[in-house]
Amino acid sequence: MTDAAALPGQPRGGALSGRASARAVNVLAPNPSAMTLDGTNTWIVSEPGSDLAVVVDPGPLDDVHLRAVIDTAERAGKRVALTLLTHGHPDHAEGAARFAELTRTSVRALDPALRLGDEGLGAGDVITTGGVEMRVVPTPGHTADSLCFHLPADRAVLTGDTVLGRGTTVVAHPDGRLGDYLDSLRRLRSLTVDDGVHLVLPGHGPVLDDAQGAVEFYLAHRAKRLAQVEMAVESGHMSASEVVARVYADVDRSLWPAAELSVRAQLEYLREHGLV
Repeated sequence: MTDAAALPGQPRGGALSGRASARAVNVLAPNPSAMTLDGTNTWIVSEPGSDLAVVVDPGPLDDVHLRAVIDTAERAGKRVALTLLTHGHPDHAEGAARFAELTRTSVRALDPALRLGDEGLGAGDVITTGGVEMRVVPTPGHTADSLCFHLPADRAVLTGDTVLGRGTTVVAHPDGRLGDYLDSLRRLRSLTVDDGVHLVLPGHGPVLDDAQGAVEFYLAHRAKRLAQVEMAVESGHMSASEVVARVYADVDRSLWPAAELSVRAQLEYLREHGLV
């Protein structure tokens, strides 16, 4: 039996929906799968005492879920005033247009194709809706448009799919790039060291109470996988599918297609650095 205290990031037990910090409440979308874990975490973020809220990642196009998010905010005396996206994958963003219609809000995202309204999101932007402070942190790698949101007052970061509450994420080649992803993990590690961030509010899975431990685990895991891929290639396993069968032999085969995306990103990284 594994000691829970030794698990990377110290994941919280219990229900996933509900309050995670002074300013963040999760509403879990009903879309569990091998890729989405328990489902998509839709975050309602607001300053205590304010009647305005920001919603991060409305999730799939599911009216019951979208209305549950609105109802959760309203029961707390909040009106949803802004919608943000961590990235454009459907399990996070497909419901955004409908949610914007229901709440009469704009949608801000890095990718212009996902925006509804005149404003996007980029490095250095600070969200101040209703007095809450959320700093935009570019974290490409899982996808080219991936963002995190630093919530300084709660010493927290909303990570989308860049860091999950359980397991590790996919570098979704060709849109995702491993070099970018490693740089993004180092950027998040700097937040834990320099800015005191200790709480991970992920896009899937439980809240993590040890942000630095989680990020360090991710960096070590990526280094280990990269070394395994390099060894597999040196042993004559040249295609991505061959490498997956060798390196991910102990992983459920239903996850192999996702693993192959990461392997393609790893092979590209190794070629770019002259290692294979």
